[in-house]
Amino acid sequence: MSETAARLRILLVDDDPDIGTLLSSYLQKFDIHCQAVTDGEAMNRALAVADYDVILLDVMLPGDDGLTLLRQLRETSNTPVIMLTARGEFADKVFGLESGADDYLVKPFDTRELVARIQSVLRRSQSGPAKVRTTHNNEIRFNNWRLNCVSRQLTSPRSMIVPLSNAEYRLLRAFLDRPGRVLSRDQLLDFARGRAAASFDRSIDLLVSRLRQKLEDDPRQPHLLKTVRGEGYMLQIQ
Repeated sequence: MSETAARLRILLVDDDPDIGTLLSSYLQKFDIHCQAVTDGEAMNRALAVADYDVILLDVMLPGDDGLTLLRQLRETSNTPVIMLTARGEFADKVFGLESGADDYLVKPFDTRELVARIQSVLRRSQSGPAKVRTTHNNEIRFNNWRLNCVSRQLTSPRSMIVPLSNAEYRLLRAFLDRPGRVLSRDQLLDFARGRAAASFDRSIDLLVSRLRQKLEDDPRQPHLLKTVRGEGYMLQIQ
């Protein structure tokens, strides 16, 4: 099958050429073209000349590591990113997600699981342009709301200060960093609790409800934080 006939294009960034060869061959079975590069410079060259549906990004790379590349990528792109790494500690996983990753897969992994995760992040991604703007003073603006990422202060369209708990702030940032994407409850749980103890294991829905009370004119009919049945929640910017 030719590259032009492939329905999906994946960019793999991993300094192990054997992994590149293995995944490129395996993903062809699913009508996915995988281009493999070995470092951040090669990744940037590839992104400059082609669009990709998903980026598979290793953490341990020569030169800039994967997390550094991810933060740089998120300044200009909302392309879904799945982190690949041998580091499976909880703190590493959360740090990757907080940096803008859409998913996190620990090596060694089953290739069938990788395909399932690729399909999952693609289902959650949305193609429309997001109306979220970050200003030079680290303030995120959306629907006439303003969130200062230094003071963690949320200001309403009526210029009223709306207090946020630490978990509420992290959850709102998760939505704002991925506007228009459906985020599963498991992902939101990781974002909300950060590196602290799991305070919201019982129900992420309660935390979303608390955010709706602060953001929505009518929390019973939300327009910003939408429920996607069977999938999770999505920030819908109007």
